[in-house]
Amino acid sequence: MSRVRKLLAGLHDVRSAAAAFPDALLLLDACGRLRWCNPAADRLLGLAWPQHRGVCVAEHFADTEVGAWLRDGTNDPDDIAAPTAAGMRLQLTAIPYGERGRLLLARDVSHVSRLEQMRRDFVANVSHELRTPLTVIHGYLELLEPDEVPALAPVLAEMRLQSQRMREIVEDLLTLSRLEMERQLPEEWVNMSAMLRVMRREAEALSQGRHRVVLEDEAGLDLLGSHRDLHSAFSNLVSNAVRYTPEGGVITIGWKQTPKGATYSVADTGYGIPAEHLSRLTERFYRVSSSRSRITGGTGLGLSIVKHVLNLHAARLDIASELGKGSRFSATFSAARLRKTEHP
Repeated sequence: MSRVRKLLAGLHDVRSAAAAFPDALLLLDACGRLRWCNPAADRLLGLAWPQHRGVCVAEHFADTEVGAWLRDGTNDPDDIAAPTAAGMRLQLTAIPYGERGRLLLARDVSHVSRLEQMRRDFVANVSHELRTPLTVIHGYLELLEPDEVPALAPVLAEMRLQSQRMREIVEDLLTLSRLEMERQLPEEWVNMSAMLRVMRREAEALSQGRHRVVLEDEAGLDLLGSHRDLHSAFSNLVSNAVRYTPEGGVITIGWKQTPKGATYSVADTGYGIPAEHLSRLTERFYRVSSSRSRITGGTGLGLSIVKHVLNLHAARLDIASELGKGSRFSATFSAARLRKTEHP
Protein backbone atom coordinates (compact mmCIF):
# COMPACT_ATOMS: atom_id res chain seq x y z
CA MET A 1 0.00 0.00 0.00
CA SER A 2 2.86 2.33 0.76
CA ARG A 3 4.17 1.90 -2.80
CA VAL A 4 0.70 2.53 -4.24
CA ARG A 5 0.34 5.71 -2.17
CA LYS A 6 3.73 6.93 -3.38
CA LEU A 7 2.74 6.29 -7.00
CA LEU A 8 -0.57 8.09 -6.53
CA ALA A 9 1.21 11.00 -4.82
CA GLY A 10 3.70 11.19 -7.70
CA LEU A 11 0.87 11.14 -10.25
CA HIS A 12 -0.91 13.88 -8.33
CA ASP A 13 2.25 16.01 -8.34
CA VAL A 14 2.64 15.55 -12.09
CA ARG A 15 -1.01 16.48 -12.71
CA SER A 16 -0.71 19.53 -10.43
CA ALA A 17 2.44 20.71 -12.20
CA ALA A 18 0.82 20.23 -15.63
CA ALA A 19 -2.28 22.08 -14.45
CA ALA A 20 -0.16 25.04 -13.36
CA PHE A 21 1.72 25.14 -16.65
CA PRO A 22 0.86 28.32 -18.65
CA ASP A 23 1.09 26.49 -21.98
CA ALA A 24 -1.60 24.13 -23.22
CA LEU A 25 -0.78 20.42 -22.87
CA LEU A 26 -2.87 17.83 -24.71
CA LEU A 27 -2.42 14.05 -24.71
CA LEU A 28 -3.73 12.38 -27.87
CA ASP A 29 -4.09 8.66 -28.50
CA ALA A 30 -3.05 6.84 -31.68
CA CYS A 31 -6.29 7.92 -33.40
CA GLY A 32 -5.86 11.59 -32.48
CA ARG A 33 -8.53 11.58 -29.75
CA LEU A 34 -8.09 13.65 -26.61
CA ARG A 35 -7.01 11.60 -23.59
CA TRP A 36 -6.30 14.54 -21.25
CA CYS A 37 -5.54 18.25 -21.29
CA ASN A 38 -4.60 20.88 -18.72
CA PRO A 39 -6.66 24.04 -17.89
CA ALA A 40 -4.57 26.23 -20.25
CA ALA A 41 -5.92 24.21 -23.20
CA ASP A 42 -9.35 25.76 -22.60
CA ARG A 43 -7.96 29.30 -22.79
CA LEU A 44 -5.71 28.75 -25.79
CA LEU A 45 -7.58 26.09 -27.79
CA GLY A 46 -11.07 25.90 -26.35
CA LEU A 47 -10.72 22.30 -25.16
CA ALA A 48 -11.67 21.53 -21.55
CA TRP A 49 -11.24 18.43 -19.42
CA PRO A 50 -13.28 16.25 -18.96
CA GLN A 51 -15.96 17.76 -21.25
CA HIS A 52 -13.97 17.06 -24.42
CA ARG A 53 -12.61 13.64 -23.44
CA GLY A 54 -12.41 11.40 -26.52
CA VAL A 55 -12.91 14.22 -29.04
CA CYS A 56 -11.01 13.84 -32.33
CA VAL A 57 -8.94 17.00 -32.14
CA ALA A 58 -8.28 17.33 -35.91
CA GLU A 59 -12.04 17.15 -36.62
CA HIS A 60 -12.82 19.54 -33.78
CA PHE A 61 -10.59 22.17 -35.43
CA ALA A 62 -11.60 21.16 -38.96
CA ASP A 63 -11.94 24.65 -40.47
CA THR A 64 -9.01 26.30 -38.70
CA GLU A 65 -5.26 26.57 -39.27
CA VAL A 66 -4.76 24.24 -36.27
CA GLY A 67 -6.90 21.58 -37.94
CA ALA A 68 -5.01 21.91 -41.23
CA TRP A 69 -1.72 21.46 -39.41
CA LEU A 70 -2.97 18.38 -37.52
CA ARG A 71 -4.23 16.76 -40.73
CA ASP A 72 -1.21 17.56 -42.90
CA GLY A 73 1.45 16.64 -40.34
CA THR A 74 3.80 19.37 -41.59
CA ASN A 75 6.52 21.07 -39.54
CA ASP A 76 5.52 22.55 -36.21
CA PRO A 77 4.33 26.14 -36.86
CA ASP A 78 5.89 29.03 -34.93
CA ASP A 79 3.03 31.47 -35.57
CA ILE A 80 -0.51 30.26 -36.22
CA ALA A 81 -3.95 31.74 -35.52
CA ALA A 82 -5.58 30.56 -32.28
CA PRO A 83 -9.11 29.14 -32.70
CA THR A 84 -10.37 30.80 -29.50
CA ALA A 85 -9.62 34.52 -29.87
CA ALA A 86 -9.08 36.90 -32.76
CA GLY A 87 -5.57 38.25 -32.80
CA MET A 88 -4.10 35.51 -30.61
CA ARG A 89 -1.13 33.70 -32.17
CA LEU A 90 0.13 30.28 -31.10
CA GLN A 91 3.30 28.25 -31.39
CA LEU A 92 2.45 24.54 -31.73
CA THR A 93 4.63 21.50 -31.12
CA ALA A 94 3.82 17.80 -31.49
CA ILE A 95 5.93 15.26 -29.56
CA PRO A 96 5.46 11.50 -30.11
CA TYR A 97 5.11 9.41 -26.96
CA GLY A 98 4.18 5.83 -26.07
CA GLU A 99 2.70 3.72 -28.86
CA ARG A 100 1.78 6.22 -31.59
CA GLY A 101 0.44 8.76 -29.11
CA ARG A 102 1.24 12.47 -29.31
CA LEU A 103 1.74 15.25 -26.81
CA LEU A 104 0.61 18.61 -28.21
CA LEU A 105 1.95 21.84 -26.76
CA ALA A 106 0.47 25.25 -27.56
CA ARG A 107 2.10 28.50 -26.43
CA ASP A 108 0.69 32.01 -26.68
CA VAL A 109 3.21 34.00 -28.77
CA SER A 110 0.92 36.97 -29.48
CA HIS A 111 3.29 39.44 -27.81
CA VAL A 112 6.31 38.10 -29.70
CA SER A 113 4.32 38.08 -32.93
CA ARG A 114 3.33 41.74 -32.45
CA LEU A 115 6.94 42.72 -31.75
CA GLU A 116 8.09 40.82 -34.83
CA GLN A 117 5.45 42.58 -36.93
CA MET A 118 6.61 45.94 -35.56
CA ARG A 119 10.19 45.05 -36.51
CA ARG A 120 9.13 44.07 -40.04
CA ASP A 121 7.11 47.25 -40.46
CA PHE A 122 9.98 49.38 -39.17
CA VAL A 123 12.52 47.79 -41.52
CA ALA A 124 10.16 48.06 -44.49
CA ASN A 125 9.26 51.72 -43.77
CA VAL A 126 12.84 52.84 -43.15
CA SER A 127 14.08 51.03 -46.26
CA HIS A 128 11.32 52.60 -48.34
CA GLU A 129 12.12 56.08 -47.02
CA LEU A 130 15.84 55.62 -47.69
CA ARG A 131 15.32 54.51 -51.29
CA THR A 132 14.47 57.95 -52.73
CA PRO A 133 17.27 60.04 -51.14
CA LEU A 134 19.82 57.37 -51.99
CA THR A 135 18.64 57.34 -55.60
CA VAL A 136 19.00 61.14 -55.75
CA ILE A 137 22.48 61.08 -54.20
CA HIS A 138 23.62 58.31 -56.53
CA GLY A 139 22.22 60.20 -59.52
CA TYR A 140 24.14 63.39 -58.69
CA LEU A 141 27.33 61.38 -58.13
CA GLU A 142 26.95 59.91 -61.60
CA LEU A 143 26.77 63.43 -63.05
CA LEU A 144 30.17 64.35 -61.58
CA GLU A 145 33.01 63.61 -63.98
CA PRO A 146 36.27 62.56 -62.26
CA ASP A 147 38.26 63.88 -65.24
CA GLU A 148 37.13 67.41 -64.45
CA VAL A 149 38.58 67.25 -60.93
CA PRO A 150 41.41 64.65 -61.05
CA ALA A 151 42.32 65.25 -57.41
CA LEU A 152 38.86 64.07 -56.34
CA ALA A 153 38.69 61.07 -58.69
CA PRO A 154 39.48 58.45 -55.99
CA VAL A 155 36.99 60.07 -53.61
CA LEU A 156 34.22 60.14 -56.23
CA ALA A 157 34.88 56.51 -57.12
CA GLU A 158 34.59 55.44 -53.48
CA MET A 159 31.44 57.53 -52.99
CA ARG A 160 29.82 55.93 -56.03
CA LEU A 161 30.78 52.46 -54.80
CA GLN A 162 29.38 53.02 -51.31
CA SER A 163 26.25 54.71 -52.67
CA GLN A 164 25.57 51.71 -54.92
CA ARG A 165 26.20 49.33 -52.03
CA MET A 166 23.68 51.22 -49.87
CA ARG A 167 21.10 51.02 -52.66
CA GLU A 168 21.63 47.27 -52.91
CA ILE A 169 21.21 46.85 -49.15
CA VAL A 170 17.96 48.86 -49.22
CA GLU A 171 16.60 46.81 -52.13
CA ASP A 172 17.49 43.55 -50.37
CA LEU A 173 15.86 44.75 -47.13
CA LEU A 174 12.69 45.61 -49.05
CA THR A 175 12.74 42.16 -50.67
CA LEU A 176 13.16 40.49 -47.28
CA SER A 177 10.33 42.54 -45.79
CA ARG A 178 8.02 41.54 -48.63
CA LEU A 179 8.92 37.85 -48.30
CA GLU A 180 8.39 37.92 -44.52
CA MET A 181 4.87 39.28 -44.97
CA GLU A 182 3.92 36.77 -47.67
CA ARG A 183 1.91 33.71 -46.72
CA GLN A 184 1.85 32.37 -50.25
CA LEU A 185 3.55 33.44 -53.46
CA PRO A 186 1.94 33.58 -56.92
CA GLU A 187 2.90 30.34 -58.65
CA GLU A 188 3.47 29.20 -62.22
CA TRP A 189 5.37 26.43 -63.94
CA VAL A 190 8.98 27.58 -64.28
CA ASN A 191 11.02 26.31 -67.21
CA MET A 192 14.10 25.21 -65.28
CA SER A 193 16.22 24.59 -68.37
CA ALA A 194 15.77 28.23 -69.36
CA MET A 195 16.36 29.33 -65.75
CA LEU A 196 19.63 27.41 -65.59
CA ARG A 197 20.86 29.01 -68.81
CA VAL A 198 20.13 32.43 -67.31
CA MET A 199 22.06 31.46 -64.17
CA ARG A 200 25.05 30.43 -66.26
CA ARG A 201 25.01 33.73 -68.19
CA GLU A 202 24.82 35.69 -64.94
CA ALA A 203 27.70 33.70 -63.47
CA GLU A 204 29.84 34.28 -66.57
CA ALA A 205 29.03 38.01 -66.58
CA LEU A 206 29.95 38.36 -62.90
CA SER A 207 33.06 36.22 -63.31
CA GLN A 208 34.35 38.10 -66.39
CA GLY A 209 36.36 35.08 -67.47
CA ARG A 210 38.03 34.46 -64.11
CA HIS A 211 36.24 31.13 -63.52
CA ARG A 212 35.00 28.13 -65.46
CA VAL A 213 31.21 27.81 -65.24
CA VAL A 214 29.72 24.33 -65.68
CA LEU A 215 26.00 23.60 -66.18
CA GLU A 216 24.54 20.19 -65.28
CA ASP A 217 20.87 19.99 -66.28
CA GLU A 218 19.96 16.34 -65.74
CA ALA A 219 16.45 16.45 -64.26
CA GLY A 220 14.29 17.30 -67.27
CA LEU A 221 11.73 18.79 -64.85
CA ASP A 222 9.85 22.06 -64.54
CA LEU A 223 9.27 23.59 -61.10
CA LEU A 224 6.06 25.07 -59.67
CA GLY A 225 6.74 28.37 -57.94
CA SER A 226 7.25 32.11 -58.17
CA HIS A 227 9.53 32.77 -61.14
CA ARG A 228 10.70 36.13 -59.81
CA ASP A 229 11.55 34.88 -56.33
CA LEU A 230 13.13 31.63 -57.47
CA HIS A 231 15.31 33.63 -59.85
CA SER A 232 16.33 35.87 -56.94
CA ALA A 233 17.23 32.91 -54.71
CA PHE A 234 19.09 30.95 -57.38
CA SER A 235 20.95 34.08 -58.51
CA ASN A 236 22.07 34.84 -54.95
CA LEU A 237 23.63 31.38 -54.66
CA VAL A 238 25.42 31.83 -58.00
CA SER A 239 26.77 35.30 -57.18
CA ASN A 240 28.04 34.09 -53.79
CA ALA A 241 29.88 31.23 -55.46
CA VAL A 242 31.58 33.60 -57.91
CA ARG A 243 32.48 36.13 -55.20
CA TYR A 244 34.08 33.60 -52.87
CA THR A 245 35.95 31.51 -55.43
CA PRO A 246 39.51 32.54 -56.41
CA GLU A 247 40.44 33.12 -60.02
CA GLY A 248 40.78 29.85 -61.95
CA GLY A 249 38.14 28.06 -59.85
CA VAL A 250 35.09 26.14 -61.08
CA ILE A 251 31.43 27.04 -60.50
CA THR A 252 28.98 24.16 -61.09
CA ILE A 253 25.25 24.85 -61.42
CA GLY A 254 23.10 21.73 -61.26
CA TRP A 255 19.47 20.57 -61.46
CA LYS A 256 19.05 16.89 -60.65
CA GLN A 257 16.17 14.57 -59.83
CA THR A 258 16.26 12.79 -56.46
CA PRO A 259 14.18 9.87 -55.10
CA LYS A 260 11.81 12.33 -53.37
CA GLY A 261 11.98 15.38 -55.65
CA ALA A 262 14.70 17.45 -57.29
CA THR A 263 17.64 19.59 -56.19
CA TYR A 264 19.04 22.85 -57.52
CA SER A 265 22.66 23.19 -56.47
CA VAL A 266 25.58 25.57 -56.81
CA ALA A 267 29.02 24.16 -56.03
CA ASP A 268 32.34 25.98 -56.09
CA THR A 269 36.02 25.32 -55.53
CA GLY A 270 36.44 28.39 -53.35
CA TYR A 271 37.73 29.17 -49.90
CA GLY A 272 35.26 26.99 -48.01
CA ILE A 273 33.44 27.83 -44.77
CA PRO A 274 34.42 26.70 -41.25
CA ALA A 275 31.89 24.24 -39.81
CA GLU A 276 31.03 26.46 -36.83
CA HIS A 277 29.61 29.13 -39.17
CA LEU A 278 27.33 26.94 -41.31
CA SER A 279 24.28 27.06 -39.04
CA ARG A 280 24.29 30.88 -38.97
CA LEU A 281 24.84 31.68 -42.64
CA THR A 282 21.19 32.53 -43.31
CA GLU A 283 21.06 35.18 -40.56
CA ARG A 284 20.82 38.78 -41.72
CA PHE A 285 24.22 40.46 -42.16
CA TYR A 286 26.07 37.46 -40.73
CA ARG A 287 29.67 37.44 -41.97
CA VAL A 288 32.15 34.58 -41.85
CA SER A 289 34.96 37.05 -42.48
CA SER A 290 34.28 40.78 -42.45
CA SER A 291 37.56 41.60 -44.18
CA ARG A 292 36.88 39.20 -47.05
CA SER A 293 33.30 40.50 -47.36
CA ARG A 294 34.54 44.08 -47.78
CA ILE A 295 36.75 42.94 -50.63
CA THR A 296 34.17 40.78 -52.43
CA GLY A 297 31.13 43.01 -51.91
CA GLY A 298 27.61 41.78 -51.26
CA THR A 299 24.99 42.98 -48.78
CA GLY A 300 25.05 40.12 -46.28
CA LEU A 301 21.34 39.52 -46.94
CA GLY A 302 21.49 37.13 -49.88
CA LEU A 303 21.23 33.86 -47.96
CA SER A 304 18.43 35.27 -45.79
CA ILE A 305 16.49 35.94 -48.99
CA VAL A 306 17.28 32.42 -50.21
CA LYS A 307 15.99 30.90 -46.95
CA HIS A 308 12.70 32.84 -47.06
CA VAL A 309 12.08 32.04 -50.73
CA LEU A 310 12.68 28.34 -50.14
CA ASN A 311 10.46 28.32 -47.04
CA LEU A 312 7.62 29.76 -49.12
CA HIS A 313 8.16 26.94 -51.62
CA ALA A 314 8.25 24.26 -48.88
CA ALA A 315 11.85 23.57 -49.90
CA ARG A 316 14.99 22.88 -47.87
CA LEU A 317 18.43 24.53 -48.02
CA ASP A 318 21.43 22.31 -47.32
CA ILE A 319 24.97 23.64 -47.01
CA ALA A 320 28.12 21.53 -47.20
CA SER A 321 31.60 23.03 -47.12
CA GLU A 322 35.22 22.15 -46.53
CA LEU A 323 37.96 24.68 -45.90
CA GLY A 324 40.25 25.10 -48.87
CA LYS A 325 38.11 22.86 -51.11
CA GLY A 326 34.87 24.74 -51.65
CA SER A 327 31.17 24.76 -50.80
CA ARG A 328 27.93 23.33 -52.10
CA PHE A 329 24.52 24.97 -51.57
CA SER A 330 21.54 22.76 -52.40
CA ALA A 331 17.83 23.66 -52.59
CA THR A 332 15.65 20.54 -52.50
CA PHE A 333 12.03 20.64 -53.75
CA SER A 334 9.34 18.01 -53.23
CA ALA A 335 7.89 15.88 -56.04
CA ALA A 336 4.55 17.71 -55.67
CA ARG A 337 6.17 20.80 -57.26
CA LEU A 338 7.64 19.00 -60.26
CA ARG A 339 6.51 17.87 -63.68
CA LYS A 340 8.23 16.57 -66.77
CA THR A 341 9.37 19.45 -68.90
CA GLU A 342 7.09 20.30 -71.80
CA HIS A 343 9.57 22.56 -73.57
CA PRO A 344 11.73 21.52 -76.56
